Amino acid sequence: MDLGLVGRTALVCSSTAGIGEAIARALAAEGAATVVCGRRGDRAKEIAAALPSSLGIEVDLLAEDGPDALYDATVAAFGPPDVLVLNGPGPEPGQATAVDVTSVDAALDATLRPHVRLVSRALPAMRERGWGRILAVGSSGIAAPLPNLALSNLGRAALAGYLKTLAAEVAADGVTVNLLLPGRIDTDRTAAVDAANARRSGRTPAEVARASAAAIPVGRYGTTEEFAAVAAFLCGAPASYVTGTAVRCDGGLLRDL
Repeated sequence: MDLGLVGRTALVCSSTAGIGEAIARALAAEGAATVVCGRRGDRAKEIAAALPSSLGIEVDLLAEDGPDALYDATVAAFGPPDVLVLNGPGPEPGQATAVDVTSVDAALDATLRPHVRLVSRALPAMRERGWGRILAVGSSGIAAPLPNLALSNLGRAALAGYLKTLAAEVAADGVTVNLLLPGRIDTDRTAAVDAANARRSGRTPAEVARASAAAIPVGRYGTTEEFAAVAAFLCGAPASYVTGTAVRCDGGLLRDL
């Protein structure tokens, strides 16, 4: 299938490892000029050097000027992005009883504010061109809040609400807005969550991982490449009638429709 991404520009946030890196590689393979970015500038440049028409940028999206600096560097290199992939690490695991105002602010700083800023910068050019793709890497906690991830549940739900509202407002302009929800994808973040659950439950991380995999109908964690393939489709031309939705790539983990 031709995803119609040749000649397009894609900005993929937090793409120096895990899901973000896999999405950047998938979009570059489809012919998009791709911006790889993250706090590890050397890693961003290393990944970009191995991809066609790609640029690696060191940026801290939590810094006050981080989103604007990233967007401006993208425009300087390739022009306004046609595809914006919102991605980033979630807050530390923890229970709802431990949530306070300070931790809520930190959660929103990580999961909402930089993404809203990037959308506000990228959206005008997308609407003017009549074509754009905004895709956020979410969490299955949006559909079914996860235990011991209270701050992640809070922050990611806020982003989902914003994007769902936005999708209806810009659909007629040729801009789609979607979320892609991972279940248990084999990443460093998943390993960290497993380790936190192990400490809380008195089990080993390996025991937690085995129990988690057993609860997934396909019987294993997903790969970043499997997730990125779905992301690339949602960012492509054939997905022009898919907007305002949360698509799951979770191996059947969530049992509701």
